[in-house]
Amino acid sequence: MALPVPRKDSLLGSLHSPAYLRWQAALQVLWLFALIQAPWAVNGFHWRWFLPTVLSIVIYLVCYAQAFLGSMKRLPFHALAIVATGFALWPVNGVALGLVAIGLALLAFAARPGLWLGATAAAAILTLAWSVAFGIPAWHAAVVALTGLAGGMSNFLYVRSARRDLELRLSQVEVRRLATLAERERIGRDLHDLLGHTLSLITLKSELARRLATADPARAQREMEEVERVARHTLGEVRSAVTGLRAGDLASELVAARVMLEASGIALDTSMPDALRLPESVQASLALVLREAITNIHRHSQASAARVDIIRTGKEFSMRISDNGRGGLAAHGNGVSGMRERVRQVGGSLAIDSPAKQGTTLTIALTLSPALTESVA
Repeated sequence: MALPVPRKDSLLGSLHSPAYLRWQAALQVLWLFALIQAPWAVNGFHWRWFLPTVLSIVIYLVCYAQAFLGSMKRLPFHALAIVATGFALWPVNGVALGLVAIGLALLAFAARPGLWLGATAAAAILTLAWSVAFGIPAWHAAVVALTGLAGGMSNFLYVRSARRDLELRLSQVEVRRLATLAERERIGRDLHDLLGHTLSLITLKSELARRLATADPARAQREMEEVERVARHTLGEVRSAVTGLRAGDLASELVAARVMLEASGIALDTSMPDALRLPESVQASLALVLREAITNIHRHSQASAARVDIIRTGKEFSMRISDNGRGGLAAHGNGVSGMRERVRQVGGSLAIDSPAKQGTTLTIALTLSPALTESVA
């Protein structure tokens, strides 16, 4: 049987069904067994408490499901209905205290702190009245207040954090979309500028050569030779442009790394020369190594902080990538072999220091050859 699909304006739908809320929704249903088992174990079976308990479970399940799957505008109503059901059942079933606590905690999901705090205070006062009317221990009022505040505060802070994370992810998606659109427009302009005039020239010379093919074969041959020369030159320019588009650079990768890590709660510090000049082929390979290392930190490290230090002193270049995560990175796992091969291709070396539970440090060292140094001079 398929599970109910949350509305887009529901608690789960608006937060894209985070795993934490799905697990909370499932686990808080299991406690209903105690709602029947506890009074049965203490007082034995009796319709006086059993029938109201069953009815309250039905009301609870409907309202609880709607709190997560229904419209957020109706969430306060469903949460308060659970609180009211708890108070109605309390005189015959003391475990109904759990309904009150869960209802107050759910109310905090509505992101209306005034309503949640006011309802918690009112529930504590009503518990005192119930203690007089039905002999419920007066200290249960403190339990209601504390559980309502603690559970509600946890839910309130979680939803606020989840909404901020979702907004950040959506903004990152929008930034990437706009950047992609801008890049497409730039590529289109570059290709138009690069090929428009050249293709027009090739077309004119080809038409001229066709007309001269019988009247002046020698000139027609020269025109076609010129067409060939222009075509080869243009082909070289297109290849250079494509190479430039494909090549990555360390500065851009550091920006992307910061976005990725900070979105997952990992602080990133960086250190890089203001004017870092490296051959395109070397910088492209190092950028891919940096990307792979940052991806490993994001996926596997369980770190809270990371750092990238890039140093260039004359012909000597080094890049140090470290984190304070769980460590234990295998020498040939998680893309390390690929990184090592990329570094080796540009004449460098990669060292790994990854003791268990003490973080991981990757150190890339490279000595630029005179030829490579001159290519960017």
